[in-house]
Amino acid sequence: MHETLTFTDHLRLIDDRSTAFRAVVAAAPSLDVPVPSCPGWTLFDLVQHLGMGRRRSAAIVAAGPADAPPDKSAWEDGMGAPREREALLAWWTESVERLTSALREAGPDRGCWTWWGDSQSPETSGAWARRQVPEIAVHTYDAQLALGNPEPLPEEVALDGFDDCQFTLCSTDVAWPHEPAIVDYYATEGRSWRLRLSPDGAWAAHLGAPAANEDPVTADVSARGTASDLVLFFYGRIPLDSPKLELDGDRRVFDQLIAWDPSV
Repeated sequence: MHETLTFTDHLRLIDDRSTAFRAVVAAAPSLDVPVPSCPGWTLFDLVQHLGMGRRRSAAIVAAGPADAPPDKSAWEDGMGAPREREALLAWWTESVERLTSALREAGPDRGCWTWWGDSQSPETSGAWARRQVPEIAVHTYDAQLALGNPEPLPEEVALDGFDDCQFTLCSTDVAWPHEPAIVDYYATEGRSWRLRLSPDGAWAAHLGAPAANEDPVTADVSARGTASDLVLFFYGRIPLDSPKLELDGDRRVFDQLIAWDPSV
């Protein structure tokens, strides 16, 4: 049975993953530690990227309904993140507080500019809140990996995060440029998803048992793993041939999906 987290849940998980991220940065031997999953970046670069992204998201939510995102001056002072550790940690905390304050003031239903207007997700402050959780969680994993102790994403974060990946990041009305295909994902925690790829675009659905008189449709390819591993696969943190994933069917569909950029 599919369970959808609430706006309050997403605010709680933003705080939880932001605190976890801060703890990793605070414990790092140096801010110059390289981040293997983000080639060319140091831990400082990761903090700056994630903090700037939260400030930008806060400005978008605060602006309300709009045809375009706010000007960069609304969320960036031109100075960037400070390089001294304690100042950087304070800057990160302030970045998250800007985000959560903007979200709490807006509530879940305020219309906002989004870049996912052709997806199945709403263009609201609530959708922005949901989007923050896997973003912060995956970058927390990146920071942990840089220190040599990566941890799986918490189950609650991963299940909702993969759902968001399908309905926000994957779904689109842009035509699929290859042969139509069906992709199924199975989380070992008991939830599953189906992505249909066709000239009508990419459309996600929760996968349940077929109705009594309905013939089950077989997927062209499927992936099974923990919800955390499915999210990390989606974000390119673990490869398609990882032993953590069980694949079945024509894996070329995954190769095509990974290479596909609907914006082009």
